[in-house]
Amino acid sequence: MARYAVLRLTIFFGFICALWLLGLRDPGQRWWLLIGSALGSAVVSYFVLMGPRAKLSAKIASRVDERARRLEQSHKDEIDEDVEADQDSPRG
Repeated sequence: MARYAVLRLTIFFGFICALWLLGLRDPGQRWWLLIGSALGSAVVSYFVLMGPRAKLSAKIASRVDERARRLEQSHKDEIDEDVEADQDSPRG
């Protein structure tokens, strides 16, 4: 996850440097510099970081599935314990 974030930030700061070198240096142009960098880096990141983004989403999905499986297993264990306790207790 950190690797993907670092790659996104690197692309963003690369755009800031490129636009600054192209002439967006004046204090009145700072917003254009930031907006242009954000938009440009979003477009480039969408295409360039497709592979890392797919790996990250697969990793997150597997973690979510594993947590759901463990939660389901713990619920089954609790139900089994309740059934055993009900079977062991004498009925009056």
